[in-house]
Amino acid sequence: MISFEQFLMDDSSPIYLQIIGYIKSGIVAGTIRDGDEMPSRRMLSALLGVNPNTIQKAYALLEEEGIIHSRSGAKSFVVLDGEKIEAVREEMLKHTVLAAVNSMKQMGVSKTEALALIGKYWS
Repeated sequence: MISFEQFLMDDSSPIYLQIIGYIKSGIVAGTIRDGDEMPSRRMLSALLGVNPNTIQKAYALLEEEGIIHSRSGAKSFVVLDGEKIEAVREEMLKHTVLAAVNSMKQMGVSKTEALALIGKYWS
């Protein structure tokens, strides 16, 4: 079963989006794999101390994206193949890179300077 011991809530975004991000980060990192069992909605709600509807919303969106599969009254499981993993990875990288690029643009950093900074801090 997927552990939420490392999950840390913050005030930066809605909790359901943080849960989705946590799952997607685990997929990209390889700590969440195809067939892994999701905690029940009630269990996760109690563990995180949030409204069960919050968990339901996160699970419903993960289902819509084809990342988890649920059956009524049954357990939910992660459903991944190579294409889905790559799509999640690309989405997360795009989000991270766009946030960094937008921040640098707001600070007046040129593309050349940005690339130099990335090279400098890469290692």
